Amino acid sequence: MPRPTPPAAETETERLDPSPAGIARAAALLARGALVAFPTETVYGLGGDARSDIAVARIFAAKDRPRFNPLIVHLPDLAAARAVAVFDDRAERLASAFWPGPLTLVLPLRPSARLSPLVTADLPSVAIRVPAHPVAQALLRAFAGPVAAPSANPSGRVSPTRAGHVLAGLSGRIAAVIDAGPCAVGVESTILGLAQDAPQLLRPGGIPAEALEACLGHPLAARGDAERPSAPGQLASHYAPAAALRLGVTTPGPGEFWLGFGPAAAAADLNLSPSGDLVEAAANLFHFLREADARAAGGRIAVAPIPDHGLGRAINDRLARAAAPRPADPPSGPPG
Repeated sequence: MPRPTPPAAETETERLDPSPAGIARAAALLARGALVAFPTETVYGLGGDARSDIAVARIFAAKDRPRFNPLIVHLPDLAAARAVAVFDDRAERLASAFWPGPLTLVLPLRPSARLSPLVTADLPSVAIRVPAHPVAQALLRAFAGPVAAPSANPSGRVSPTRAGHVLAGLSGRIAAVIDAGPCAVGVESTILGLAQDAPQLLRPGGIPAEALEACLGHPLAARGDAERPSAPGQLASHYAPAAALRLGVTTPGPGEFWLGFGPAAAAADLNLSPSGDLVEAAANLFHFLREADARAAGGRIAVAPIPDHGLGRAINDRLARAAAPRPADPPSGPPG
């Protein structure tokens, strides 16, 4: 889908009430790519259009999130969830029993979902939930689209259960917060992985594991491989190009495909952000890595230096993982 023009940087965060007018204002902000914090029954979430690369990149920037971990996509009902993910009998049973509510299911991503690859960290699975909070429900229905929403706090800080908590950490970084009082549950949703054969408890939360086991009729498997996560709360693992990557390159070698950043890389084959905008670079990252991989035709991709601050840390983390030696890789070195 066409990428929306990013809204102007917010200088003041609006505090909206949960009235129809406040909900309509929040939905309009989401529609133009801005970020809106909203209450769920668990904690306040930091919402952005899950189909927009720019909006999702702005979530990582606002939270100062150091890695592109998968995000949870919030939807108003099971029908909307089926349009994003592939449900099997187990998923249907759990959704019928616990949705709306504090349960996140990690399921195979439906190819037609058209989510930003930043939402899933370019994995073939997606984390989804249907929140029970009436304000969250009203916002999702007014927006009429999938909303990516991690907790509305700076990365590594305590999750927010009141609008004041959100403003204490994110005021000036986001467009608005809907103030609907304290959250009832106060801990994040339980995350259950169903993208593999055996259901896995990926994160304890608002639904006890025992209740999930009773619904499924058998125990849950042990937590999944932390090096290959499919949900928030785990280490990041991402798509790696077939071509080898060489990082921090200001002058590419013969035959290298040069992925640039900023005005100094004006001659690059592709430039993540000609103006040096880290949000734009993050939004383009997965798309451009794929294109660079195709155009490098099995050769080597040289990547320009990315500033290691703010969202640049997440970009560099992603690039370092993509460039890490694989079992069949020769030792890294200068291009031959």
